[in-house]
Formats: sequence, C-alpha cells, structure tokens
Amino acid sequence: MSDKGTQKMLTKHKIVFLGDQGVGKTSLITRFMYNTFDTHYAATIGIDFLSKTMYLDDKTIRLQLWDTAGQERFRSLIPSYIRDSKVAMIVYDVSNKESFDDIPRWCDYVRTERGNDVIIVLVGNKSDLPDRVISTEEGEKLSKSLEFNLFMETSSKNGYGVKNLFKKVAKLLPTANSGNDDNEIDNAIDQDNNAQTINISTDTKEPESDSCAC
Repeated sequence: MSDKGTQKMLTKHKIVFLGDQGVGKTSLITRFMYNTFDTHYAATIGIDFLSKTMYLDDKTIRLQLWDTAGQERFRSLIPSYIRDSKVAMIVYDVSNKESFDDIPRWCDYVRTERGNDVIIVLVGNKSDLPDRVISTEEGEKLSKSLEFNLFMETSSKNGYGVKNLFKKVAKLLPTANSGNDDNEIDNAIDQDNNAQTINISTDTKEPESDSCAC
C-alpha cells in the first residue's frame, strides 16, 4: 500500500490543551513529542500546532496537538479551536491554586462548544515540585465533580506520567476514523516537518502514575 493510502487510513484526533498561563502546557507537549525539557519556555502566542503518529496495539492514530495561549488577551480565540476537538486536556499547576480554581471556567469553554461530545482530561502538572498546594485527592475530587473522563498527574520536567497520560487518552478515543477532515488541518499535518511517530503499545513498561478514570 502506498504511503499516501496509508496516510488516508490514519485515524486523526484533535487534542486541544487548555489552562492558565505558565501551567506547563507547552512543556507537556514538548516532553511527549521530543522527550526533552527546557527550563525556559516563551509564552505561547495565540496557538501552536504539532502532530504525532502513534501505534497503540493494533491501532495507528494521528494526534493533532493544539497548544493554546493561557493569557487573558487570547481567550477570545479559544472557542474556535475547541469547536472540532475530540479531546480537551485541561492543565493546572499543582503549586498554583489560582490555576486550579480556574478549571471550572475552562470546563465551561469546552462544554459550551462541545457539550458532552468530547473527552475531557484533567492534568495536574509539575508534580515534581516540593511546594505543591493542590493534593492528588483534590484533583481527583474536582475531576469527578465536573464529570471528566480522566485525571492524572504529570511532571514535564522528569517525564513522570507523560507517556502514560497519552496512552490512556489514546485508549479512550473511538476506534473508527472520526478525525477532522478539514483540508486546512490535513495540509498543515502533511507539511509539518515536526511530525513524530511513537509506539505506545500497552506492553511498553512505564511506572504507573496517579490517575483516576472518572
């Protein structure tokens, strides 16, 4: 089968990353894409887009990762990027209570645009920090109260839970090709020189992270 034919058979899923500025959305994506961490990240301006092909057991899927800006001045752009997403990943910083308190507002953005036709994942990032103010139990409780599909804690700095997070998200995705067929997005993927491939088969060993399928 030609590469082009294989590409058309890929199941594509759009994942939008939401959360306040500085919670680590960009570093989370960078850790997943390239397995690297930079202590200094410039604030995302508007939106960034990356794609990654993943092999999970007998499935091949392509994730379209949309990294949104957390600053207030870019909030008006957020609904348009949520609108056709399959997964909304809401990220907070476990050492920043304000970012945790803002989660219901981010949830409102998602529910307004997608209703219940979306997988919502709550991610408590920076779990490596010693000065955390939000406990794992608080994260689990909020995730359940807002009826999210999954809660996990991660550390972009040391990689804790990151691969496992995307593995669990991939398992929640429908098996049928329900990706966005919009030509603009497809073209962006085809032209993306940073497209990556990763095997996350379930027999790949990784230390289990705190998670709650809520």
